[in-house]
Amino acid sequence: MITALVQYDLPPHIDLLACAAHYRGIAPSFRSVPGLISKQFIYSKDGRGGGVYLWKTREAAEVFYSGPWLEGIRQRYGVDPRITYFNTACVTDNVSQTVLLPEAVDIEL
Repeated sequence: MITALVQYDLPPHIDLLACAAHYRGIAPSFRSVPGLISKQFIYSKDGRGGGVYLWKTREAAEVFYSGPWLEGIRQRYGVDPRITYFNTACVTDNVSQTVLLPEAVDIEL
């Protein structure tokens, strides 16, 4: 599993309420993204938005980030996102009361 931290600078007119409204509108569309396990939509009061994504593979993430999603970020915010990839050794999910463990081969970037 791979965790990707995606951040981008928001225009000054987009505050938490505007950002949250947009995120809530698009969140359901992420349910069908191939290879995506979960996504947290994030906003910082210093004007950054983005997401914390959990992917099955880095390849799935790279395919997604190089497609229409990237053009949407560029058009909406006028910037390219900053993407940092992390190996994900395991995930504790208290909602589903599970621990996700990747296959050993999936731990390498």
